[in-house]
Amino acid sequence: MLGIGFNANVAIIESVYTLPLVILLMGLALTLAILIKTLLAKIGIPALIGYLTLGFLLKLADVQWNFLSTEAKEIFEFLAEIGIISLLFRVGLESDLLGLLRQLPKACGIFIGNVLLSGFLGFLTAYFVLKIALIPSLFIATAFTATSVGVSVSVWREKNAIHSPNGEILLDVAELDDIASVILMALLFAIAPLLYNGNGTTASLFSTIVLTSKLFFIKAIFFGTLCLLFSRYIERNLTKFFSKIEKPPDPMLEVVGVGFVIAALAGLLGFSAAIGAFFAGLLFSRDPEAVKMDASFGALYELFTPFFFIGIGLNIDPHALNTGLIIGSILLIAAVVGKLVGAGIPAFFSTGWTGATLIGFSMIPRAEIAMIVMQRGLILGDWAVPPNVFAAMVVVCAATSIIVPIVLHSLLGKLLLQEE
Repeated sequence: MLGIGFNANVAIIESVYTLPLVILLMGLALTLAILIKTLLAKIGIPALIGYLTLGFLLKLADVQWNFLSTEAKEIFEFLAEIGIISLLFRVGLESDLLGLLRQLPKACGIFIGNVLLSGFLGFLTAYFVLKIALIPSLFIATAFTATSVGVSVSVWREKNAIHSPNGEILLDVAELDDIASVILMALLFAIAPLLYNGNGTTASLFSTIVLTSKLFFIKAIFFGTLCLLFSRYIERNLTKFFSKIEKPPDPMLEVVGVGFVIAALAGLLGFSAAIGAFFAGLLFSRDPEAVKMDASFGALYELFTPFFFIGIGLNIDPHALNTGLIIGSILLIAAVVGKLVGAGIPAFFSTGWTGATLIGFSMIPRAEIAMIVMQRGLILGDWAVPPNVFAAMVVVCAATSIIVPIVLHSLLGKLLLQEE
């Protein structure tokens, strides 16, 4: 009985101290993020590199001293999700919807070549070069098709280039990429068990693909219809209503709240919440009043966005970097070539050398969608994603998320200067 009472008291003490420690960590992370942003801005390095490094250093410290509780990790993950939603909501809010629609035909051509080549090259490298089994190779191929739009877009925003024609094409291609990755992931999770159990006859695989695709497109049509109705009949009146009943910055907070609801709806329907946030921003971007209120969203944006990149750094396992380094290095080459060539060559015919180079490099980063694909495969078991394959993809995601922004920051500065 005494032992039970003692354990209960220990649990109570731990719970009492957990929340203050988590708040302390969040406060320190946010303070350091602001200082890092200011320092790196003076030497011309994108702030997200500092945020990623901060997250990785936090991970190294946790490996050494094991001070991050389960609750702390969950809170960091939650803030990271809010960060990517905030980032893409603002990108959508500041976007020119008509400009994006004008660039869509060009974007579709780039998107097709990009997804086909990056996925195909990922599969060839995994299955034939590295001799990885069929199902894990399919997971790698699916993860390769995705693009971490948040990583590159933050650099384009920093350089005030996101509203250029090439920036609009990039947004279109990146969003199409993520949608395609979600579709492919849904198909893969439907057919992978059939392949593993040996029940994957051509007829059963085909019927499963057709059924899964049908369900996905029904949900897509449903979500698109809701967005269209909201944009046409509700958004403008809602924005005016918020402006009448509240003084700034409250109307913008109401808009953000609605944006989060739309992002959540997209997530519940099986899409990425980040995709939903981008579309939510687009819905309000058609209304000048909503865009005028964007200044009051700036503080929220600066508060949450760093946590998205800190979260990527926290997900980099140092031990995984060691175990998956060789496989990851080979996959990294395929990951870079697949996007650079797959997006760059189609972009060259519609945007020229400058656009092809910028768009090709911007499509290389892999992070949230790619890791979701691999994480869910890891949960299925070693037959879907073995630990060494997961570790290798961690290497790919870490390298592309850290190296590409540095290169892209320099490229944007030089190439945009040449255009002027």
